Parts: sequence; C-alpha cells; structure tokens
Amino acid sequence: MNGAPIAWLGRPVLFAGLEQIERLDHRDHLVVHGRLPSMPIDEVADLAENVDLRGRGGAGFPFATKIRAVAKSAARRRARPVVVVNGTEGEPSCLKDAALLLRTPHLVLDGALLAADALDAEQVVLGVTRADTEQSLRTALAERRSTPLPVSVARLPERFVSGEGSSLARGVTGGLALPRGGGVRTSDSGVGGLPTLLSNAETYAQLAVAARLGALPYREVGLPSEPGTVLLTLAGSQVVETPTGVPLGELLAMFDLDIGQGVLTGGFHGTWLTPEAAATAVISRQSLRGLGGALGAGAILPLPPTTCPLGEVVRVSRWLADETAGQCGPCYLGLPALTTALEEVVLGGGRAALQNVENLMRAVTKRGACSHPDAAARFVASALEVFDEDLQLHSQQYGCGRPVQNVLPLPAEESAASIVVDWTLCEAHGLCTSVLPEVISLAADGFPSAAVMPVPPQLLQRAARAVDRCPALALKIR
Repeated sequence: MNGAPIAWLGRPVLFAGLEQIERLDHRDHLVVHGRLPSMPIDEVADLAENVDLRGRGGAGFPFATKIRAVAKSAARRRARPVVVVNGTEGEPSCLKDAALLLRTPHLVLDGALLAADALDAEQVVLGVTRADTEQSLRTALAERRSTPLPVSVARLPERFVSGEGSSLARGVTGGLALPRGGGVRTSDSGVGGLPTLLSNAETYAQLAVAARLGALPYREVGLPSEPGTVLLTLAGSQVVETPTGVPLGELLAMFDLDIGQGVLTGGFHGTWLTPEAAATAVISRQSLRGLGGALGAGAILPLPPTTCPLGEVVRVSRWLADETAGQCGPCYLGLPALTTALEEVVLGGGRAALQNVENLMRAVTKRGACSHPDAAARFVASALEVFDEDLQLHSQQYGCGRPVQNVLPLPAEESAASIVVDWTLCEAHGLCTSVLPEVISLAADGFPSAAVMPVPPQLLQRAARAVDRCPALALKIR
C-alpha cells in the first residue's frame, strides 16, 4: 500500500486494529470498533463539546459550534444539508489524513455518516486529490454494499488551495476548486448553496471513536483540557498517533529526530519555534500557541543543524507562491514578489531588501479571498524572527555557510534545464552558489558537489545569473 509508515504512543485509538494488518476492511473494522450508534443532533453536539473536539485540518474550530450552526441554518431554510469530508491534504508536510483514508477508511466514513444522520443530511461527499485515497474509499463503500444515504467520492486537482473550505465545496460538485471569498460560511451556503458541514478526515474519525466510547472513557487519554489523541506527521514522512500532553522533544527523540535549529509547527501555514521553546513544548494547542507555535494540521518539522534555514524558507515560500489560486492580487502578485524580496535578503541585500520584505508581508495580509496569503506571510515572518542570527549573516554578510539540503518536504519539481559544470575550467570561486544556493552546493574542497544539477523552472532566471557570474566560465545551462 502506498502510504507513510504509521506508529503510536501507548494504546492506539484511531489506529486500533492496525497492529497486525495494514488495512481494516469493513469486517475487520466492525470486529475492532463495533457497530456505530445512532445519535440525535443535540447528543452529537454535546458529545463533541464534552470532548472538546475541534477541526484537525488547521483552524481548530470547535466541531460542536460548527454542527449546531449547520443544523440551525438548515432549519431556518427548511433545507437538508450536505456533509463533506476534506481528505485533500494538499500540503506536502501532512500525511495523516491520507494514512486514515488508506488504512482505516471506515472510521472516517462512520463519523461522516453519524453526523449526516443526526443532521438528516441529503448526502455525504468525500473530497480527495490522491488516486490511492480515492480508490481506498471506493473500495470501502463497495465493502459496505449500501449506506443509509448517498455517499460519493470526488477527486479534485492536487493543489494546496483545493482544501480551502469554499474551494472544496465548489470542487466536489464539479465546479472550479477555487476560493470564492466574500466571507460566506459553508455552514450557511456550501455544496450547491446548501448548508454544509465540512471538516477534515481526522475530525470525523475522532467523532466516530468518541461516539462509541462515550465522553468519559474518551477523556481518560491525554490532557484534561485537550483530551484524546492527535495524529501528527513528523518530518514529512512518519505519521504518529499520540496522546496530547507528550513533550515535543521526547516525541521527536523517539523517532530519531532532533530539535536542531528549530521546529516548524502546524506545517507551511504554521509557525516556527526556537530550539529553546521547542524544548519546553508539549503536544497541545494551548502549549504550542503559548510559545508562538501552532498545532494546525499536525505537521511537525524539525530543522537539522546542517542545512541553511533561510534557504529552506525561500524554497517553501516559492512553493506557496506557486500554489496561488491566481484570482486576487495579494496572492497572485504579492506572494511571488514577497519570495523574490526574500531571496534578495538571503543573497545579501541588506536593510533595504529586508524592509521590502516587511512591506510586502503587510501588503498581502488580510486582503486575499482566502487565508493563504496571510498564512504565507506569517510563515515568513516567523522564520525571520526565529532565525534572526542567520538573517543577519545573510543580509549583511556572505551567508551562513551551510548548503540548502531540501529538508522541508516539497513535491518533486520538474526540471526545465540543468546547470553543467566544466571541470577543466572550474576554479572553485564559489560565486555561483551565492546566487543559486537551492541548486548549487559546494563540497568540502570548495568545488560544486555535482557536475549536473537540475534547475526548477522558477529558478531559471537566477540560474542564468549564476552562469554569468562565474569568472572562469565553467558553467553552462543545458
């Protein structure tokens, strides 16, 4: 099965039954979890409130508030609502929802059907972007043979913005998977203009577990203020189920990871923690938020001491800019400009370049059709604060001296060209890597570490500058 490795601390809850087998089919699911109870809307909302169930897709919005809002809107409009499962997970650093959909899809289906039954919903729609999660859900529906109301699986474009609420609500019905803006909540007008309950896969799986256990047994695990377990994606490759309250540093050490230069919490829409803050953090929304971090979508990305932190930030900033929906200025124009300005800082642009970055961060904030530009600016601002010493080295001197090792996970980039080194001419001046650190790294002897280096399309212009800067004329673009 194509999916990230999974693990758990203590007794697994969401991953129960996966100790011996790779995927729970419907029969195995019923053996492990038992039958799903039926609950009226008030009981579902009260249960979600009693266990402090919040959205696990990033925003952390209380599920009880959301389902009550949908019920109220449906009653006012005398319309049957729609339940949507967000399984898109368009960020490369997040794999937890995919792990659920691939290995225990019936738990997610149970949570969605429980909410749909309580709301007297018209249908359930599961939005995904990956071929393997789509197939897993279709297989799961076939294993059930029938469902009490229509359930469908919709495949959306594999883009970051596909998972934004209004974008998903439009995309699952065949419309453009783009944010609509305007401040209209999906609880009032979502799929087909109907009141829509929209949450991510883990949230529905947690609801299904809580409905079977009841509030008090559910609360026996984790912190009293944030009970239960959470799914985390560590270093973009390992999905772990852990009770809340576990120290972050201890959790990383269990999986041979180190705090290093700092830890990005909440993924690429999240924020960085300094090593000192990360050493005192525990896995909880309150703890991470109090230290300047975020639980967000559950991505935890420690940065090892061997890579250039600001070079890594530039890579992610460029990817965030490329993932724009292209329909509003702060995203379509502002984020690429912000990334270019950040590159100038990293290349030694000094105070003027840094001031340009600060101006652009303010310019894109609170002006987009969705939260993407705000979150991208927050990611950059957090990095500049946490990696302040490196910022000074890059902006005022000649950089930190570390190569960019591409530690932060991004999709494989298609190469438009390659830089080729002529070893008979190269004199190890090293000027090329100061212009293009994302592509050209130097070995211990000062020479480029490879003879042929692929260049992503968005870096072609700077690749040409690197070639021009070589005094020995040892580089060419092929």
